[in-house]
Amino acid sequence: MGVKNEVYVVRITGVEVVSALTRRARGGAIDLADASQAIATFKNDFQNEYHIVEVTEALVNRAITLAETHGLRGYDAVQLAAACEVNTLCIANGLPPLTFVSADTALNAAATAARLTVEDPNEHP
Repeated sequence: MGVKNEVYVVRITGVEVVSALTRRARGGAIDLADASQAIATFKNDFQNEYHIVEVTEALVNRAITLAETHGLRGYDAVQLAAACEVNTLCIANGLPPLTFVSADTALNAAATAARLTVEDPNEHP
């Protein structure tokens, strides 16, 4: 039996994923039925499978600093701030460090600078 990974996402990830899939479907990059199925699957996983990191004042303050330091887009800075918080909690509780998964080069560089382990899905054909 394989290892089950715990998936942590920031509350705003729901908006980001549904927006991206909807925009690509409307632009013709993906089939509308495929997008609808992907959205339905994501919504179910978002509610039932993922650990949700809430957007707090402390998270936003850390994201502001990360955006300023690394020139990140707003939601990217929030995603990275959440990953840093979860990673700190993992280490403090004797758990393995978090692996940050992102296909964004600038975000991955900032995550590496924040000493996170980064996994880029584009590196796996």
